[in-house]
Amino acid sequence: MNGPSERMLRLLSLLQTGRDWAGAELAARLETSPRTMRRDIERLRELGYPVESVPGPGGSYRLVAGSAIPPLLFTDEEAVAAVVGLRFAALAQIDGDPGAAEGALRKLEQVLPSRLRYRMAALQRSTHVVSRAVRSLDLGALQRLAVAIHAHEHVRFGYTTRTGQEATRSVEPYRQVLLGRHWYLLGWDLHRADWRTFRLDRIAGLTVPGTSFTPREPPGDESVSFVQEPGGPGNGKRGVVRFTAPLAVVAGRLTAEAGTLEAIDEHSCRYVTAAESWEWLAMALAVVGVPYSIDGPPELVEASRTLAVRIADAAGGRAPG
Repeated sequence: MNGPSERMLRLLSLLQTGRDWAGAELAARLETSPRTMRRDIERLRELGYPVESVPGPGGSYRLVAGSAIPPLLFTDEEAVAAVVGLRFAALAQIDGDPGAAEGALRKLEQVLPSRLRYRMAALQRSTHVVSRAVRSLDLGALQRLAVAIHAHEHVRFGYTTRTGQEATRSVEPYRQVLLGRHWYLLGWDLHRADWRTFRLDRIAGLTVPGTSFTPREPPGDESVSFVQEPGGPGNGKRGVVRFTAPLAVVAGRLTAEAGTLEAIDEHSCRYVTAAESWEWLAMALAVVGVPYSIDGPPELVEASRTLAVRIADAAGGRAPG
């Protein structure tokens, strides 16, 4: 190493990987003596980094969570990834205001070295991101639900269905799922005695009464698959579509995130999916731009026919048929 300061930064970078480090291995990585390495550990502790010593042959060290956030050390690639991620997060509406992500982004960009400032400026000038506004996400609700899920605590909230009906729900929360542009809560609805999914942007007045529950067996194999089911459990309706095009062509054009796409032969493939909106799925299938046929369900067939008529009317003609 070139000097004590660089050695300390290298030590901090190693500890921030989250693993346990044997003292001898750390000293070897730092190209220094075990005694000097232990002295550097003590300096980090004085600076507020909670470095824990683990007993054992030769001893080991790890960085644990503390009561405050000491300065973090990023590699160049990690710093760029963090800035890019925060820029995308700032596009989303959180509590009606992207202030949290914007604040973190400003703080991080202010401390970037000049070589990274140039890379980030180039990325910003050469990239244009278009984000359609969606209903704002309550970051506080997201966090409270996460804690309740982890602690197996009941939650209670007001909920507005897609048809506009409002009701109070008491739920055993199981998992939060980010699907497409929306967050969902999967939980056991105590009033309906069944599994249900709830869109977080339709939840209001969330409270955690403080009562706990014993977790149930989750529905099916995948919480994500359950959330993808249109209309909830037991609906059993999935769109089944056959594309007259190779799998590689369709895979590169299909924008729908859910479902499975598999080859039938070298010239055709099958897509099977659930959807929150058959109208949206009909549109997503049409823009793939290759011939296809719909095997079902009737709701998807009807939504596709309606879409075809609407497009034909907009183009000044009628749909064939």
